[in-house]
Amino acid sequence: MELFPPMPLAEWRDTKETLHRFTQVVGKIRLAASVRRNHWWNVPFHLTGRGITTRPMGQVDGNPIFTIDFDFVDHRLVVATADGGTQSFPLTGQSVASFHRQTLEALAALGVRMELRVPRPYRLADSDRPFAEDFEHATYDPAWANRHWQVLNQVALVLEEFAARFSGKVSPVHLFWHSFDIAHTRFSGRTVDQPAQVDPVTREAYSRELISFGFWFGDENLGEPAFYSYTAPEPAHLAEDPLTPASAKWTALGGSHLAVLPYAAARTETDPRAAVLAFYEGAYRAGAMRAGWDVDGLACPGGVTDPRRLPAEPP
Repeated sequence: MELFPPMPLAEWRDTKETLHRFTQVVGKIRLAASVRRNHWWNVPFHLTGRGITTRPMGQVDGNPIFTIDFDFVDHRLVVATADGGTQSFPLTGQSVASFHRQTLEALAALGVRMELRVPRPYRLADSDRPFAEDFEHATYDPAWANRHWQVLNQVALVLEEFAARFSGKVSPVHLFWHSFDIAHTRFSGRTVDQPAQVDPVTREAYSRELISFGFWFGDENLGEPAFYSYTAPEPAHLAEDPLTPASAKWTALGGSHLAVLPYAAARTETDPRAAVLAFYEGAYRAGAMRAGWDVDGLACPGGVTDPRRLPAEPP
C-alpha cells in the first residue's frame, strides 16, 4: 500500500461512525478492567499486526487476564483469556447494539464478569443513547476498515520516529477511543493548576504542561483527516509562529489554537513522511520555545542519550 493512501472522510463516514462506537464499547471495558495510569494511559488501544488491542487486562478486578482485539484483516472481534480460551464474532453486519451484546456475551462465555458503569458513548452526538439501543449505526465496510488501520500503522511509525528525538517524559504512541485519534505527547515536567470547574477527565489528562502530536480522520469540528499538534496550557502568541510545510496552519478551536496539516496536503508533498516529521518538529519548537522548555537539554538526537554517543551496534 502507498504511504498515506486516500482517506476522504465523506466516503467512509458511516463506517467510521459505527467503528468509533464499537471501539468505545471495548474502550469502556478496558477502563473498567485495567489499573489506572497517569494521564489515563491505561485506557487507549495499541496497534497490532492485524488491528488494535486493549492489551492484557483483568486480574485486579477479580476477572481472569483477558484481551480484546479488533482484527481488521479477517474483520472479527477476538476475546481471549490467558489460559487459552477464545471467543470471536464478525465485525460485519453488526449494529452498535448487537456488537455491544455479543461482546458482553463473549466475555461471559470466558468467565469474565463485566458491567459498564456508563454504557453510552462518550462525547459523541448521541451520548444520551445506551449502546444497547443503538440500531442506527450499523455500517461496516471491510475495505475502509482495513485502510484506516493501514493508515494508523503508517502514522504510528512516523510518530515513533518523532518520539525518539525527545529524552523527557513522553506517552506511548497510542489510539484514544474517545476521540478516535492516534497521539503521542511530550511533557516539560511542570505542574498545571487546573481551575476548580474543570472536569475530572480533563484535570488528569492536563495535570502537567505538555505538547501533543497526533492524527485523526476528521470529525464535525474538522471535516477532513489531518495531522495536528497543540500546546497546553497554550503560551501567549503561539499562533504567530510559522509552521512547515506551507500547507500547515494554526486553527482556532475551543479558545486555543491547533497546528493542523491536512492529510490531503501532506500526500502531495515530494516526501510526505519527511513533511509530517517537519510539521511535528516545527509545532514542537514553537510551543516549547514559547513556554520556556529546555529544548536542547531534552533533545535526543537519533534516539541516543548516551553522552559518548556510542555507535548503534546489533547485540
